[in-house]
Amino acid sequence: MDFSVVMITMGAAFLLALIMGPLFIPLLRRLKFGQQIRTDGPQGHLKKAGTPTMGGTIILFALALAVLRFADRSMEMVILLVAALGYGLVGFLDDYIKILLKRSLGLTAKQKLLGQLIVSIIVCLLLAKIGHSTDVRIPFIDYTIPLGWFYYPFVVIMMLGTSNAVNFTDGLDGLLAGTSAVAFGAYAIVALNSTEPDVAIFSAAMVGAVLGFLVFNAHPAKVFMGDTGSLGIGGGLALVAILTKAEILLILIGGVFVVEVLSVMIQVISFKTRGKRVFKMSPIHHHFELVGWSEWRVVITFWATGIVLAGIGLYINEVL
Repeated sequence: MDFSVVMITMGAAFLLALIMGPLFIPLLRRLKFGQQIRTDGPQGHLKKAGTPTMGGTIILFALALAVLRFADRSMEMVILLVAALGYGLVGFLDDYIKILLKRSLGLTAKQKLLGQLIVSIIVCLLLAKIGHSTDVRIPFIDYTIPLGWFYYPFVVIMMLGTSNAVNFTDGLDGLLAGTSAVAFGAYAIVALNSTEPDVAIFSAAMVGAVLGFLVFNAHPAKVFMGDTGSLGIGGGLALVAILTKAEILLILIGGVFVVEVLSVMIQVISFKTRGKRVFKMSPIHHHFELVGWSEWRVVITFWATGIVLAGIGLYINEVL
């Protein structure tokens, strides 16, 4: 495939996000789409109340416009956009209800799950239509498991798990934008090596879009992505792993997201069974804040961890 198309798409998405930022952020502020801050979180976050949210619209618009302009209109690209934009729509509704009703929870857990399930089922139907392989490769031992029709529940669980893990990671300025850029960058390399041009272009476009957004989201953030961005990113990330047949590799390449969601699960289980908390606060990035780390130190450390894990994942994918 033409590598220049991948780089051009990434650059276009980056520039589109840069252009849309100064247009969307004042609009979000005028519409009073401000972030509601948890009062039980780190006290330093209270000053962020009112910062415009739903900035994930910048990411998803930049992504969609870039790939529609430079990528082929293939079924694989359609599936990728359905996953990212579909999950982004669920997040948009969640954000909008939070702001409209001035409550921090947005959609109920059942409503959000239903929306995610509907998008996941549509994705499964599209995967079946294109004859996507239902085998799952274990990269560490290079062994393939034929799941047959059980592959589709696996896809649903993977999409739900990935999107929610990514959502938990969105808690500090620039944290998710940086770690997701690393993960999508790694999968762009996986896609290039496995001759999956559509996935490579989509992944590169997402890298460009989130890095463009990071210009406005880095500490101190001028805008937050909200669930619109985090769920959209999570849905897209799950699909690039699925279409490259590197599903299990996501555990490593998205290792930061795995740690974030595990910290929440451990905290909940420990508190309900023992009445004690393992961490000062979950997700784990807040724990490090409460033990005295600056927000910027936590973000840089998590970015670096993501880079190391992605590198290990790429090595395993190519060598083992």
